[in-house]
Amino acid sequence: MPADPRIPLRLGPLADAPPGAALLIEGDTPAQADVPLARFTARPTPFHPLGCACCTPRNAAAQALARLFLARARGGAWFAEVQAVTTTEAGAGAVRAALAEDRLTAARFRLA
Repeated sequence: MPADPRIPLRLGPLADAPPGAALLIEGDTPAQADVPLARFTARPTPFHPLGCACCTPRNAAAQALARLFLARARGGAWFAEVQAVTTTEAGAGAVRAALAEDRLTAARFRLA
């Protein structure tokens, strides 16, 4: 069976980020300036009474991961994995939800 080509994503503290990893950071946690980085703020997702996806915005973590992926695809800094640094349970939940529920995010990234 071939290896999974999706970019591995790890949840953990900033200190555990391996060299060359991009960072997905919840909030304003300081980070090195020379590291590929996307930030997000966990907030409740609006719920449409019928539960349709047509007017529900993408999860903030999914949007941030999309920005990281597009920067990489457009020739920005290369990274082989992502370290997700969250400061709240809502933030960690947003990252997990993005990987589980957002098809585009799930096609590009996997929980390592």
